Amino acid sequence: MNKQSILSDTDVIFLNQKGTITNPEDWNCPTKPKLWLYNLHYFDDLCANNALERQSIHHQFIQKWIDNNPPCLGNGWEPYPISLRLVNWVKWCSVQRDISPIIVKSMFEQAHVLTQQLEYHILGNHLFANAKALTFVGAYLQGEYSEKLLSLGIKLLNEEIKEQFLADGAHFELSPMYHEILLWDLLELIDLVQTSQLSALKSNLRAWIEVAEKALSWLTSMIHSDGEVSFFNDAAIGIAMHPKEIFDYAQSLGLTFTYLKKPLVTNSCSGYSRVTYEQYSLIFDHANVGPNYLPGHAHADTLSFEVSIGSQRVFVNSGTSLYGTSPERIRQRQTAAHNTVVVQGFDSSQVWSGFRVAKRAYAQLESAINESNKIVLVASHDGYMKQSPKVVHTRELLCLPNRILINDRLSKVRPACFHLHLHPSINVISIAKHEAKICLGEVTLCRVKSSEALVIRDSTWHPEFGKSIKNKKIEIDFTSGNLKVEIMHIQSKL
Repeated sequence: MNKQSILSDTDVIFLNQKGTITNPEDWNCPTKPKLWLYNLHYFDDLCANNALERQSIHHQFIQKWIDNNPPCLGNGWEPYPISLRLVNWVKWCSVQRDISPIIVKSMFEQAHVLTQQLEYHILGNHLFANAKALTFVGAYLQGEYSEKLLSLGIKLLNEEIKEQFLADGAHFELSPMYHEILLWDLLELIDLVQTSQLSALKSNLRAWIEVAEKALSWLTSMIHSDGEVSFFNDAAIGIAMHPKEIFDYAQSLGLTFTYLKKPLVTNSCSGYSRVTYEQYSLIFDHANVGPNYLPGHAHADTLSFEVSIGSQRVFVNSGTSLYGTSPERIRQRQTAAHNTVVVQGFDSSQVWSGFRVAKRAYAQLESAINESNKIVLVASHDGYMKQSPKVVHTRELLCLPNRILINDRLSKVRPACFHLHLHPSINVISIAKHEAKICLGEVTLCRVKSSEALVIRDSTWHPEFGKSIKNKKIEIDFTSGNLKVEIMHIQSKL
């Protein structure tokens, strides 16, 4: 379930930032971030924890929104907020005894406005949300126009499901967080079919279930042992539903799927591999930045990895705490914010502005070998070939039951730096010029040993929007074109 975000008849909280809605102007407050304002207009609280206890407040907020947001004015009338709000209003209305004609009229108006500005200019998860909203409204409301909305929604959904879900089940924007969002959308559509039994929807059920089951299996390979998703590309906790809620919902709908927890799982279409041993699990990114025409949620994280030891995240990418066009947004997307190699100060892909990528890395998984107590993954990318370094970066991961050997090779000798970020709960203690001890409290989880000197620096980790937590990172400079790093003596006591 969603977190509670409407605290009273005036007080709200989104992205860990509180606000007050007392005047019409507050719905478009210029001092609040755009994403915060979007969340204000979503009405996710209608389907949040203990929502039934806030029925009266919800009715007040819906009426307040209608009164304070005349058609086509402000953030609330942009297509994406319309889409999410309409679905939430339909779900809320479907469990009410009586619905005011004013609310029904507003829903028709919003749906009509949405049809006039479908987000073909953005595509991806935005256009999918548009289609879902039209389908929900068309299925709920009555009349000839609602039938047209339903028909348009289904048509768009089938086009976008085919486009947006890859053969291995991944959502094509390659963000585990957006994968969760789109998978939840798909599950709600399956639920809508089963609940409504509308003939226009029922003919799509088998195809939608097939896609959803693949997407569920893919998600199992991209979560850590703490139950939450890995941080590749734009990803954070608390935006999408928790993976367990997704899996439970799917099972309640009668879907079946496979937990991909064997020693080696290689998602060849999306470009992520998972290694699972008793002591640790590792997720490796050998993916491209996503569809060429839609790289907005991509980070320059090619060939990065994350590692959990036992139930504890240890080596982490930096996550995502904000959108927009700030320097901090760019920094969180850059290569140095991820567990991979920066060459001559360049990023593996040229991330810029808030949602742009220029010259970008294309990755290739060269080999994936699974032998008895040994897994080898080798991948490379050409992102630096398109920039001044003019080198190919190749990373080999040799994964053994209690250690990981990382061999980074550059096709030409260039100055480079390997960045290795640690979870905030983890302590790192230098024990030699080339070696450090990784601890959780009094427990030593492993040691990191390098062929070159390692340096411990301060950094920040961003597990949720609106949150930046101090952590440590290891930096290892090398100029020989080759670096060997060993994560050894991995001992899970968690």
